[in-house]
Amino acid sequence: MFSRLEVLPSEASGLRRPVIMLMLMSVAMYFSFAVWSNLLNNFAIERAQFTGEEIGWLQSIREIPGFLSFTAVFVIIWLREQTFALVSLALLGLGTALTGYFPAEIGFYCTTFLMSVGFHYYETMNQSLALQWLPKATAPRQLGQIMQAGAFATISAYGIVWLCNKYLGLDYIPIYVIGGGLTIVIAAGLWLTFPRFKEAVPQRKELILRKRYWLYYALTFMAGARRQIFIVFAAFMMVEKFGFSIAQVSMLYIANSVFNMFFAPMIGGLIAKWGERRALIFEYIGLIGVFVAYAFVENPWIAAGLYLLDHAFFALAIAIKTYFQKIADPGDIAPTAGVAFSINHVAAVGLPVLLGYIWIHSHSAVFLIGAGMALVSLILSFLVPHNPDQGNEVSLSGRGPSLQPAE
Repeated sequence: MFSRLEVLPSEASGLRRPVIMLMLMSVAMYFSFAVWSNLLNNFAIERAQFTGEEIGWLQSIREIPGFLSFTAVFVIIWLREQTFALVSLALLGLGTALTGYFPAEIGFYCTTFLMSVGFHYYETMNQSLALQWLPKATAPRQLGQIMQAGAFATISAYGIVWLCNKYLGLDYIPIYVIGGGLTIVIAAGLWLTFPRFKEAVPQRKELILRKRYWLYYALTFMAGARRQIFIVFAAFMMVEKFGFSIAQVSMLYIANSVFNMFFAPMIGGLIAKWGERRALIFEYIGLIGVFVAYAFVENPWIAAGLYLLDHAFFALAIAIKTYFQKIADPGDIAPTAGVAFSINHVAAVGLPVLLGYIWIHSHSAVFLIGAGMALVSLILSFLVPHNPDQGNEVSLSGRGPSLQPAE
């Protein structure tokens, strides 16, 4: 039965707490996206006849809604964030469900764009709601638990793809429909059963760019640029260069998700213990090594191991979110989430196309560019204070006086 009850996040109890809703939304999102991404490279090569050039265009098109995420601030003027998140989940599910019906190049681009609209607006709202609903003291650990729930959904999705392909012999269409359909069902269920959570702090309904958040913007930009290489080309290499089948790709993705399911809450706890600065430094040093190794790997099992290690380091990106939660004015969270998500995707829109052309001539060059991006992120991470807070956003040493640019 639909609940019109409105409560503050701190007043909710039992199974209708905000953290439970965030977990279930994570399950819905990761299930659809896992099915879509698991099938992506095989579908692109086998049905759409894509090369590195076309996959670069597809990924750039997929990132356009991410670049436009700043427009979410205009949507929440008339639609509450919680509702917007659920509508976005439904669009993600719809785009996924339709993918198998349109294997031609233009059709694949269109269904990808629809799926991506849902995915990116959901991610914008999810980040905003999580930082508003979760207490600062427990946010890293709870974000890890939410990631754990998503990992469980991802494992389930990859397992279903593997089962459907290897043993049931299902074609792409029914697998895509299962992936998208379940997300739509979960979104509808959350709409009907959870209360409407009030804003503890009213969110500003205009675009906000503040000088004192500049380091957060820079870290977010570099994370988006660097992540494209992992998302687009690391997985594509496994199929194009090493000939991984759908079942093998599924097993690789399942291994990634098993790691997240068991270790994401632990990683959240480590971030709470170490602090964001140390966690980010550790992540970027590891990523530099991984990308350099990618550039020269010739053994498919070593490449698979690097892929797993790469994914493990990315789990530490929770630290960027909790760093912002600590330095932000509470009323800035929703509008800044949209702006930051757009910043995250500035490079993502054009970079896959550019790197797609480079990929045709040199796989190694693409991964060495990724190592360079990780190095820039490492340099920026040394500017994160040990104890970030409002008024202590940036420190040249991480120990001394903070840099506090004017608004």
